[in-house]
Amino acid sequence: EAARTLRAQLGARVGETLAALETVRAAMPDMTATTVVFPGSPFGSPYHYLVWTKGREPVTSRLFSPALVDARSGAFVSAVQMPWYLRALELSRPLHFGDYGGLPLKIIWIVLDLATIVVLGSGLYLWLSRRPSLGAEAEAELTASRSA
Repeated sequence: EAARTLRAQLGARVGETLAALETVRAAMPDMTATTVVFPGSPFGSPYHYLVWTKGREPVTSRLFSPALVDARSGAFVSAVQMPWYLRALELSRPLHFGDYGGLPLKIIWIVLDLATIVVLGSGLYLWLSRRPSLGAEAEAELTASRSA
């Protein structure tokens, strides 16, 4: 009996969630739903499904937009426009992670990183293994000859 009740509740919840997704797809056909936050979640609203969407184009695929669907009526409430600074942050994320140029750009970065490491390593080697200068050797000989 308890298992049947739980199964019925889960089935109703899945049906409501799918209906919320379909509502968002109908209201925002150029966007792809990525995540659904259930009503009452600490990361959402107590009375709404929060559906995170992103665009389908290369640039808009980095821009996330939340959409709210009323949990009681199933109606589309709104699509929230993110502030300009969050959109700028989302657009700059590929620069940070280096995933905007594909494999050729990653290979170029590896080569440049290795060249930087070689230059740094050779500089450290030269600095640590330097011999005393000729002036220092002559000064040491002069000091030794005066004391003798």
